Amino acid sequence: MKKYLQGLCLISLLFLTACTNSSNNTVYQTSTIDALLAGVYDGDVSMGNLLRHGNFGIGTVDNLDGEMIILDGSIYQVKSNGNVYRPIPEMETPFATVCFFKTDQWFEVQHGTTFQELENVINKNAPNQNLFYAIKIEGTFKQMKTRSVPDQKKPYPPLKEVTKNQPEFSMSNISGTIVGFRCPPFVKGINVPGYHLHFISDDLKKGGHVLSFEIDSAITQLDQIDRYVLQLPSEGSAFAQTDLSKDRAKELQDVEREKKK
Repeated sequence: MKKYLQGLCLISLLFLTACTNSSNNTVYQTSTIDALLAGVYDGDVSMGNLLRHGNFGIGTVDNLDGEMIILDGSIYQVKSNGNVYRPIPEMETPFATVCFFKTDQWFEVQHGTTFQELENVINKNAPNQNLFYAIKIEGTFKQMKTRSVPDQKKPYPPLKEVTKNQPEFSMSNISGTIVGFRCPPFVKGINVPGYHLHFISDDLKKGGHVLSFEIDSAITQLDQIDRYVLQLPSEGSAFAQTDLSKDRAKELQDVEREKKK
């Protein structure tokens, strides 16, 4: 009987260890990017609940009220006026991607590196395009250009319409952290394939969705993640009535990056 109990304890310990390791190497996401593109802006998961699934990540806020950054277990909201706020735990998000960040590898980034050039550097250091990577870039940026989105009222317009007149913010010689993910190509329609990055300044006063940048000096940290959990909105939500059969890849491309002049 004693050996049986010891064996049972060992099995339980191994199970709990596996669960812990699994949760610590998991991307957790609420809703889908195509639902957000279609105008599903009602929050479905509270900020407090979101932090149970990760201490690092990005997203937006109920009614599309700004850009969200989660860093070191704290949530920040960059509203359309460019200011940074701290949402209460009861506030909800319609779309977010989070994880418990741990550094698997890191490297210095050369002076003058741009967004596109940094993508190339990361791709070289993380060649497996079929896994998720959480990305943290801490440093000083010679130039940083971000955007946020204004609070929306029903009936909600599609995200492409919202971003046509999005407030954009240009910063120079600013220190801060880029937070985001590189997602595999097979998440098309669910998340953003490739790079999706947000920024928060060290003084917690400026930030937003990253459009472009030029690095002065920085350290890039990568967390390779091989488990993905998708939480869909509840049955009675607007999500249930939204047509998600349309290919919105072009819309996503239009809203994600800096528009060419």
